[in-house]
Amino acid sequence: MSETITDYQPRKDLLKDKVILVTGAGDGIGRVAAKTFADHGATIILLGRTTAKLEMVYDEIEAAGGPQPAIFPMDLNEARIETFEHFAEAVDQEFGRLDGLLHNAGLLGQRTPIANYHYGTWQQVMQVNVNAAFGLTKTLLPMLENSEAGSVIFTGSGVGLKGRAFWGAYAVSKFATEGLMQVLADEMDGVSNIRVNSINPGATRTNMRATAYPGEDPQTVAAPEDIMPTYLYLMGDDSRGVSGKQFNAQG
Repeated sequence: MSETITDYQPRKDLLKDKVILVTGAGDGIGRVAAKTFADHGATIILLGRTTAKLEMVYDEIEAAGGPQPAIFPMDLNEARIETFEHFAEAVDQEFGRLDGLLHNAGLLGQRTPIANYHYGTWQQVMQVNVNAAFGLTKTLLPMLENSEAGSVIFTGSGVGLKGRAFWGAYAVSKFATEGLMQVLADEMDGVSNIRVNSINPGATRTNMRATAYPGEDPQTVAAPEDIMPTYLYLMGDDSRGVSGKQFNAQG
């Protein structure tokens, strides 16, 4: 059962002094989430594949008067467990803790029948959408434990709750994402200050959406800014005690 929190009104200082990692921060929902979290007081670690895009988000956050962010370029498709371990060490040395982790990065893959799906593309989608999320979460758990109230947010999808034809590896990866969220939340329950949830953004104006629906008028779907209340709620302290839930950002 999905939860909704679309009428949430966050305080301006909701995320003051928090350190939050956003993956896929250079574009789309990740870019807007990073800027929105910073606008509410958080220091943002910008992780993404393209340094130039991350630098643009960095500049936008600084121009808006937000806390100075940090940039960590990383190609999740090429990353291995050693990559994540070195990254966790860098976060520990720089900040000593991590208060929030938004798993936003993702690949769409092919929109084609399973019978025609390219094996290499399948592996790439599963690597970025599932394996990398697992690797980052696993290595960053000690940093999150150092927070008074750590929050991990996974990005789900409607096709990760009910499979649909031609969505291939993307749908399967989102089913796996929901499973990872539920398993981790259950493991943290009663023994950790870390809460774990997932958000289904719904139809949102992003490059991935345009690729999946090339004939759609982008003005007919929500902008990333429109769905931020759910992200702010789950990342801020107002959601303490909420874990193992799947949220629909658009109701």
